[in-house]
Amino acid sequence: MDTAVQAKQKHPKGLWVLFGTEMWERFNFYGMRALLTLFLVNALLIKEADAAIIYGGFLALCYLTPLLGGFIADKYIGNRNAILTGGTLMAIGQLFLFFSASTFSTNLGGAKTLMWLGLFVIIFGNGFFKPNISSMVGSLYPKQEKSKLDSAFTIFYMGINIGAFLGQFICPYLGDVKDASGVRDVFAFKWGFLAASIAMLIGTTTFLILKNKYVVTPEGRPIGGLPKNNTSEDFEEGETQTAKFSGKNMGIASVLFVALFFVFRYILVSEFGFSSVEMGQLIKGIIYPFIYAAGISLAFLIMSSAETKVERDRIWVIYIVSFFIIFFWAAFEQAGSSLTFIADNQTDRNIFGWNMPPSMVQIFNGLFVVLLALPFSLLWDKLRAKGKEPVSPMKQAIGLGLIALSYLIIAYNVKDLGNTGLLAIKWLMLLYLIQTMGELCLSPIGLSLVGKLAPKRFASLLYGVFFISNAAGYALAGSLGSIIPATGDKFVKAEKLGVNLQDVLDKKVTLTPEQVALFEKEQLPVANTTFAGVEINNLFEFFMVFVVLCGVAAIILAILSPRLKKMMHGLN
Repeated sequence: MDTAVQAKQKHPKGLWVLFGTEMWERFNFYGMRALLTLFLVNALLIKEADAAIIYGGFLALCYLTPLLGGFIADKYIGNRNAILTGGTLMAIGQLFLFFSASTFSTNLGGAKTLMWLGLFVIIFGNGFFKPNISSMVGSLYPKQEKSKLDSAFTIFYMGINIGAFLGQFICPYLGDVKDASGVRDVFAFKWGFLAASIAMLIGTTTFLILKNKYVVTPEGRPIGGLPKNNTSEDFEEGETQTAKFSGKNMGIASVLFVALFFVFRYILVSEFGFSSVEMGQLIKGIIYPFIYAAGISLAFLIMSSAETKVERDRIWVIYIVSFFIIFFWAAFEQAGSSLTFIADNQTDRNIFGWNMPPSMVQIFNGLFVVLLALPFSLLWDKLRAKGKEPVSPMKQAIGLGLIALSYLIIAYNVKDLGNTGLLAIKWLMLLYLIQTMGELCLSPIGLSLVGKLAPKRFASLLYGVFFISNAAGYALAGSLGSIIPATGDKFVKAEKLGVNLQDVLDKKVTLTPEQVALFEKEQLPVANTTFAGVEINNLFEFFMVFVVLCGVAAIILAILSPRLKKMMHGLN
């Protein structure tokens, strides 16, 4: 009897198979991401600005293709085949990057072609892999144990972060190599890409070998097989087993998509047509509008196929939560842009006599996730046992509140730094600790929420909508990161040119045409940045933008939580 109860309380072994598969995939993805822009600039001789745009466009598309992969899996090939297809494509894409990094010195044009090919193959591989592995986790549990999903997804999320942490350490260790005098070995990049490819092959092979034995329902039926083999047991009682979209609604969704594409294009680049061929404008004016328009038109299409009030209400909860997640990622993803610039230019990075590289400061996030994921999982279990577990949207409001708090602390610590003072690294470490706690309240809980609320017939499509909200957050993160005011290094550079930068920003002095040209060459600002028409004069005001955005979002979501709980119709 005790053994049976104990077995019931344990997570199924299939969770650990999916955990391992996802861990190796994240090793591959984050390892490659760490090297990509350095490789583009140093080996393929692409300008830094263009490399940043390629990187941003690549990430955005990686969060758009899950819609296509989710649709094909739900309708035709099933989750298992989609994961195997995605894993294989990503391994091949990394090999294209390996060959690009092996041939650039003899054939630069060919190496660039291989790079583009590699990125597009990885983007499509990611689209097949990402939504389908998440949607399988929920199917491992019987209906009466769906409450375990929050802790299951937290464990799954730990796998993601162990993989990311290892990838961000090993791929740069092999691929970003400098000699004693600080000269980079541009021929080493290929080994980082090869390590990423091998990691993906290990993950895909593990899944191929173990899926039939462990990735099964509690009754022993295979999970994620061909949709045509699904039985009524795979669905909620009375739920239709295939998604049906009427021709009329598909037509409306298509028209909506085209109209919204041009609306967003005009908002982002101030033009409907395609006169600009500059790379930044092309990606900002094509990929971002595509993401926003696709998300809204797909959301309409799914809702048009909802059959009951319960289904409609639950889908609305997914949409509302996805909207608030945009603000979380917009603030959280400053790690790779504005927070890295501050770590580089205005932070004392000395730890026990060792000067930490600025790009490594964000590794604290991965480290804290690995340390805290299990305690958070146990915390939700303990609160659930006492009947005090917060409803999922409230957990996400707490996550947004924590990220607002992290920026409030950093804002007050940069307030009196002036133009040349240095921030102690302990404050960035504290920021990443608080943000990681916020992330653990929000991100795995969001995945779990979709798993609980999504009707089975378009579960992967709804994961696609959830991932699009992440992509929209990354786009907003880029826009917000670009309003960072001048950091200490800029004032030092201006001083060397014989100019007081603060006087220029305060409009106390007017630069000569020669000085303006020098400022442009040295990438120095001639005016303060603005946000929503408000001038950003210093780092304190910059960080307060995130405090206000996330703080207001947290309060609104907390107020909405009781209403959203009702709309979830009995699911928590």
